[in-house]
Amino acid sequence: MKRVLLLTFVLLVAGLTAMAQSTPEKTPQETARAFTNQGDYTNAIVVLNSALQKDQQNLELLKDLAFNYYLNRDYTKGEAIAKPLIERPDADVQSYQILALFLKIEDEAKECDRLYKNGLKRWPRSGVLYSEYGEVLWAQQDYAAIKEWEKGIETDPNYAGNYYNAAKYYFFTYDKVWGLLYGEVFVNLESYTKRTAEMKQLLLEGYKKLFTTANMQKDQDTKSAFIIAYLNVISPLNFAIKDGVTAESLTVLRTRFIINWFNTYPGNYPFRLFDYQRQLLKDGMFDAYNEWIFGAASNLPAFQAWTNTHGDDYSRFTNFQKGRIFKLPEGQYYQVSAAK
Repeated sequence: MKRVLLLTFVLLVAGLTAMAQSTPEKTPQETARAFTNQGDYTNAIVVLNSALQKDQQNLELLKDLAFNYYLNRDYTKGEAIAKPLIERPDADVQSYQILALFLKIEDEAKECDRLYKNGLKRWPRSGVLYSEYGEVLWAQQDYAAIKEWEKGIETDPNYAGNYYNAAKYYFFTYDKVWGLLYGEVFVNLESYTKRTAEMKQLLLEGYKKLFTTANMQKDQDTKSAFIIAYLNVISPLNFAIKDGVTAESLTVLRTRFIINWFNTYPGNYPFRLFDYQRQLLKDGMFDAYNEWIFGAASNLPAFQAWTNTHGDDYSRFTNFQKGRIFKLPEGQYYQVSAAK
């Protein structure tokens, strides 16, 4: 009997040991981040401080600690940790972002301005720094913000934030086309957030405003050959929206636009967004794509009715969309004024 109990105990211990070996322990940073995700910033701070006793100069742990102090509204301690990080040779973009959080909350506009300028000297192709710096300028009602967002689009074309900010800026200027183009690029880069729903509504309103101008070419006031070409193609298509700007009329308009664009300017202005639209048109998903962008914003009951009667088509598009990565190549930047 004793031998049976001893054997059972040995097997149990061996089983537990095997389980422990098959389930790797979490690192202190993983444990802390789990607490952060739960909103338990105090426990995250406890874990990070403990880990830093063994590795006092660990940049990742220090960044997480400063960020958790920020979330916990202990700004003095957080800034004291974040400030030295940007002086380190191994500082990264995130180090600057974290310190900027404290400077913004303390309304240190000049320090924040200096911080982003220094950060962009170190990382002149960082889309996120251009985006955030532009937001700082915009909060001060400094319209030079658009130059930062445009530079971010030019140098880091796959960072969504600059398209979001620039599109919103252009929707309230004469340059409606840039608002439409940047807004649509944005919803393809960031497809399922609150900002996406906001941008879809702006895109619908942007098309309405584009076609209510007395003279589309004159009102755009652009020096971009790309935009002039865009206006040359889209202006004659106003017949498509003679009964109003809706998801359905925009589908007709945009279908004709893509066909005419590639017939008129087949290789003059390579642009990933137009290539993507042509791909969807060839694959029979362009109607669903346009409903996804404009349907709910234009008329929610009509959109719901469309998806009910075209369920397979809509599912096919959304499954395709979720399974692909929309990526813009460098060198397809055609804005010539704002970023200069």
